[in-house]
Amino acid sequence: MAENPSYGQVDSNYTRRLATTPSPEDGPVWMLNLMKYRPVAEYADGRQTEISGEKAGDLYSPFEALAGVGAEVVFFADVETQLLGDETTWDRVALVRYPTRRAFIEMQYRPDFKEKHVHKEAGMEKTIVLGLQPIDDPMLRQGSMVAPNWSDASNPPTEEDPSVVVLHVIRFHDGQADDEMVEYQNGASPVATEQGVHISGWFGVEGTVVGDGRPWHQARFNAFPSKKAFMEVVFDPDRLAAQKEHRETAIADTYTMILRPRFDHIFASVHG
Repeated sequence: MAENPSYGQVDSNYTRRLATTPSPEDGPVWMLNLMKYRPVAEYADGRQTEISGEKAGDLYSPFEALAGVGAEVVFFADVETQLLGDETTWDRVALVRYPTRRAFIEMQYRPDFKEKHVHKEAGMEKTIVLGLQPIDDPMLRQGSMVAPNWSDASNPPTEEDPSVVVLHVIRFHDGQADDEMVEYQNGASPVATEQGVHISGWFGVEGTVVGDGRPWHQARFNAFPSKKAFMEVVFDPDRLAAQKEHRETAIADTYTMILRPRFDHIFASVHG
């Protein structure tokens, strides 16, 4: 990994932890990647190009290097709408499962990874990469290894309004979800269940690989049968009341995005 990449700040404390966790204590880690591309790729060697940053990102895609260390991309999506956050508008989101923390570091030194990294440097304007661990909650094990059956949903997916995933990247005021967030979830759950919401995966953040200096605490992936179903949840009066009283009290900062997944294997990657 480049020590001073153009697209963000490397957290040396967390990367050191990834590299030095003893084998008996090591285990899987999920890396969340938020990606914002340059309008036009800018290569460090000064080569002239008209390809977009996103196209350079496609050239970077390190699938061989990932497979070489036993890692797998378990979620990949385009950002359709960013609902909450700062001035950064993200373009894509990916989630990669590594078999161990050390495997993530080992990948950085593979020749096939280094060879392609030049395209990431050229195409990426900004990124946040977070190391995640699944939240251990019995409620989150009640999903399905296959795509949800939304045929009986109030607002099922259609060709014009297909399913979406809503991602919340959250920083809490006190560093963790507290009673206020639990109260919010209790208020939001009835309408979410009614609309067929499927929890793909909720994760705690164990560290930041690349970021902008802000700490983050959780990442939540919730699948909705359609955008209409999502809007029914958003404007439900009971959920709105719970949001105002509890969620806004608990959360200090967040990115909330509507994603169009190309694939979603998050639940199976955690519980399979």
